[in-house]
Amino acid sequence: QVQLVESGGGLVQAGGSLRLSCAASGRTFSGYSKGWFRQAPGKEREFVAAISWSGVYQNYVDSVKGRFTISRDNAKDTVYLQMNSLKPEDTAVYYCNAVRSLSGSQVVFDSWGQGTQVTVSS
Repeated sequence: QVQLVESGGGLVQAGGSLRLSCAASGRTFSGYSKGWFRQAPGKEREFVAAISWSGVYQNYVDSVKGRFTISRDNAKDTVYLQMNSLKPEDTAVYYCNAVRSLSGSQVVFDSWGQGTQVTVSS
């Protein structure tokens, strides 16, 4: 069974940057497209970004376009999310998962990692 481990979150002021990482243990997920999701307090988990296996294709939710960049290193079986120009509304717990399409509408693994908290102060 795969275990997804997210890291890199923290507290940052509005306009700042963070880089999130997600690695898998127990089972590789390098053969899949990968996605980032987030869940703010009192809200449902939402799709943020996805990247194809090759890394050539990406998809982003409109609210992060131009500010966030998803990338991957297949040799390290790791996916990243570079977040720039952060806003208070980006505050959430961020999760990763393998996805079946770049829309992020269907994830591969039923179990999620613990996530990494991102807090953006105004």
